[in-house]
Amino acid sequence: MTDVVVVGAGFSGLTTARLLTQRGLDVVVLEGRDRVGGRSLTDTIAGVPVDLGGTFVGPTQTEVNALAAELGCPTVPTYSQGKNLIQWRGRVRSYRSTIPKLSLLELVDVSRIQWRFERLAKQVPLAEPWTAPGAYQLDAQSLDGWLRSVHAGASTRNLMAIMSRVTWGCEPDEVSMLHAVRYVKAAGGIGPMLDVEGGAQQDRFPGGTQQIAERMAADLGDRVRLGTVVTRIERSADGVVVHAGDASMQARAAVVAIPPQHRDAIEFEPALPPGCAALTKRWPQGRLSKAYAAYETPFWRADGYSGEALSDEGPVFITFDTSPSESGSAQGPGVLLGFTDARTFDPLPAAERRERVLACFAELFGAKALHPIDYLDYRWGSEEFAPGGPTAAVPPGSWTEFGQWLRRPVDGVFWAGTETADTWTGFLDGAVRSGRRAASEVGDFLAAG
Repeated sequence: MTDVVVVGAGFSGLTTARLLTQRGLDVVVLEGRDRVGGRSLTDTIAGVPVDLGGTFVGPTQTEVNALAAELGCPTVPTYSQGKNLIQWRGRVRSYRSTIPKLSLLELVDVSRIQWRFERLAKQVPLAEPWTAPGAYQLDAQSLDGWLRSVHAGASTRNLMAIMSRVTWGCEPDEVSMLHAVRYVKAAGGIGPMLDVEGGAQQDRFPGGTQQIAERMAADLGDRVRLGTVVTRIERSADGVVVHAGDASMQARAAVVAIPPQHRDAIEFEPALPPGCAALTKRWPQGRLSKAYAAYETPFWRADGYSGEALSDEGPVFITFDTSPSESGSAQGPGVLLGFTDARTFDPLPAAERRERVLACFAELFGAKALHPIDYLDYRWGSEEFAPGGPTAAVPPGSWTEFGQWLRRPVDGVFWAGTETADTWTGFLDGAVRSGRRAASEVGDFLAAG
């Protein structure tokens, strides 16, 4: 017996449990993996902590920043001094702004599309996007379909494709236009979402992001139970019974704090309302992988480069400098992070993945990139438990048909997870915000009962 069972020990689930515990409630967290953190996972390369999942935070991500500060997890600025690089149509060029150097006509087209995109976003209510003017028309088409309908040029479509891959882990023709504009609005705009300085990539945690989850779990102690896969949740007038293998636990309420797609792995009895059940099949995770290479020194800094780069070739399509040394230091080790296209990257053997990543780094930063002192990659889609990308890649038609079920409680079952947040959806900050909301909903529900 307990007051609340939380399913999932990621940022959202642990935040929920922490806040409910502070309210004096008895809470148990059940996590299928053998670790906490969810889509946050920290490993090391050349002795340097690196994040295989969620990595960066920005100045307007106030909830996760406040949580990290409370738990004693400091941030450092993401290195961004010097020139950025772009590999574009067979050439490598440098630039210094968020938008790469393009021809005047291409720049005008990019600005035109960004203006139209953000004008649409202003009309979309974050909490109920299906009520926006023209919501059904927006949701009926993909991001790519919309770009073509407004006659976006090839360069603009290619840049938006890179944004789509790194943001949702999918191609522009796989994501709903309504989802795209709502998601960008939740981040405060395209600039805040994509920028380093002043944007979502401004800072990172030198000790990794998973430490935040680990410290929350440490505070909760034996309330957190790992390696416990929830298979069934029964609902009745007396509360819920949560089953994990041969064990079961009775509670007054449950919070399911996992990605919408993975709710489908839990059997609900009685069955969830049809729309709620269908949502799990129409809210798929994206596909994204990451690779790191460590070098004796961050040699690109000496050449005047920031370590930020874009590529239209792949499998690496965007890079960052996550070296431990700050400012303009050329001291080692140097660490390059590359986001990779999971569709072409994940099926490759380990040796070929390494070879392809280093070749991409070398195309951008020179032949020195072929000779790292250490290498590491991680394919989220290959996880045995709860596979997928950084967040949901919501396809056309899903928001208007099923969006109302994304976080609507069903009897004593409540929903959390970054996909359910209205601010910084899909980011660590959104996960923390969703946990705060779920804790408030559950607290009010139990108080009323």
